[in-house]
Amino acid sequence: MISATRLEAASATVTVLSNRTEVTGWALRYFGPWWNAAPVNAAAVCAGAVLIADVDLAQYEELTRLVHDGRPTEALDYAKHPLLVAQDGEDIIATSPDEGVAYRSTPSSGRLVLVGVGVLSLALAAARLARESIRGQLLRKGWAVLHSSAVVRPDDGATLLAFGDKGAGKTTTALLLASHGWQLLANDRVLVRPTGERDIEVVPWPSAAALGLGLLKSLGWDVGARDHLRAGGSFHPTQHESVTEALLAGDHTPLWENAKRERKIQVFPDQFPDLFDVPLATGGRAAGLLFPEIDADAAPDVVDGTRTLGEADFMSGATEDRYPDVFGQAQGEDGGGRESARAEVASRLAVLPHRAVRLSHEIPASVALLEKVVSTI
Repeated sequence: MISATRLEAASATVTVLSNRTEVTGWALRYFGPWWNAAPVNAAAVCAGAVLIADVDLAQYEELTRLVHDGRPTEALDYAKHPLLVAQDGEDIIATSPDEGVAYRSTPSSGRLVLVGVGVLSLALAAARLARESIRGQLLRKGWAVLHSSAVVRPDDGATLLAFGDKGAGKTTTALLLASHGWQLLANDRVLVRPTGERDIEVVPWPSAAALGLGLLKSLGWDVGARDHLRAGGSFHPTQHESVTEALLAGDHTPLWENAKRERKIQVFPDQFPDLFDVPLATGGRAAGLLFPEIDADAAPDVVDGTRTLGEADFMSGATEDRYPDVFGQAQGEDGGGRESARAEVASRLAVLPHRAVRLSHEIPASVALLEKVVSTI
């Protein structure tokens, strides 16, 4: 039996079909209210961007053989897995032996076909490509992608965007505000578009959120997370086993991978409202910019700063190294949006209020500071 889930974000849509309900169910859960995910009648799907993801060993082997049949190929990393890519007429074909997933993309029609050996790896791959389909459609319509977290004030849609380098506190800022009256729109990046004479429309970029063990404890969410695991629940499968073990043991000491990258809890979007009572927003209008920094021992405060947006605050083909546009979903557009769209967004954001803030590990004091700051925006 074929099932289907339709995703909608602004004016972009894609429908995921599969011979396994786990695959379409995964898309329904992962994108949820952020991208208006809903089950639809598979038999009625006849137009628009379509992604077909079936568990089918024979088709996987056939497509993999086609990639290896002597035609020119390119080897690259995609989603942290080796991928071998080739052309078959106008189609892009590829195979990922580690994942047990093979791909066929027809960029001119927006049609994507994935065939896999295992349900979970196929569901993950289908979600990635469905998201890339939405992004590609929006980029071609003048949207851009910002490297920012975002929260929305529910009474008027005013949206605060938090910027900074890795570890600066973008996610912390968003979660603190979302725990105190605001709605979470995004934890790491957003899609934006100039609209009207001076507004900027903002919509979410759904993704699993990476939360450090220390942050989880500081927010008071550790007990709920542990109870969830003990009741047989789970977090996103990309979460390292050592993090799960630490949560179950009540140990919130940061875990490091190669002394550089912290291993973190990987939270599904729907787990924010379900486990942590954090409401989600589906869109908003940019109203102000925050530039946080974390100093564990200093008192939270507004700090002097002349920080403005730079090129690094926009996602681009150069910075998006995990999911390069291998399958032609953007049809030549830069992964962060057209230069003209980025320039117009930057110009409009430049005239909005900018606030640089220092946060600490003292959560109540950091929340009090943020509430004071945002009341002036």
